[in-house]
Amino acid sequence: MILGIAVAIIALTVPLSGGSLARLADVRFRRVGLIAASLAIQVLIISVIPGRIPAWLAAALYVVSYGLAAAFVWANRRIPWLWLVASGGLSNLIAIGANGGVMPASARALAAAGRPLHSAQFRNSTDVANAHLRFLGDVFAVPSGWPLANVFSIGDVVLMLGSALLLHTICQTRPTRWYTRAHRPGRIPSSTRPPTDLSTFLS
Repeated sequence: MILGIAVAIIALTVPLSGGSLARLADVRFRRVGLIAASLAIQVLIISVIPGRIPAWLAAALYVVSYGLAAAFVWANRRIPWLWLVASGGLSNLIAIGANGGVMPASARALAAAGRPLHSAQFRNSTDVANAHLRFLGDVFAVPSGWPLANVFSIGDVVLMLGSALLLHTICQTRPTRWYTRAHRPGRIPSSTRPPTDLSTFLS
């Protein structure tokens, strides 16, 4: 939920930066069904049927959802900055895979976000005893009392950064247009560009 809302907020910054969200319609994503299935599985096991299926099955489905997302990314690997989005997702998947299908969360982060440390139901993020690669887990928190209070990982941060760069690049916001012009192959920086008028030497 927090990632979806974060992406929506990033999208709102596009028109504020002189870009056009309509340009997204020009992008031809391949294998859209893969990412749709990935999101559907996560919503199902986290929000719709938590506790109604065995924890091991929920954990297995959670890993499968990341596998579907990875396949979608590979099919669309030529889209700018999607590789960075994928890097964030891969970081999360490594942490989840190393801990039996659950994202390990630090007790301090969970407490700060006002979330329970343990639950009888499956939780995609929870305190894991003797967690592996805990530093890749949900060790950061949006504090309780703030909007969208929750825990998040370094992978989530990378994923959001990649999403911002992807959206702003495709939608051609002012910063990305400036960057493209400044780094165009063969461009000579203005500070080193040779004079083109004799009057420049005489002034």
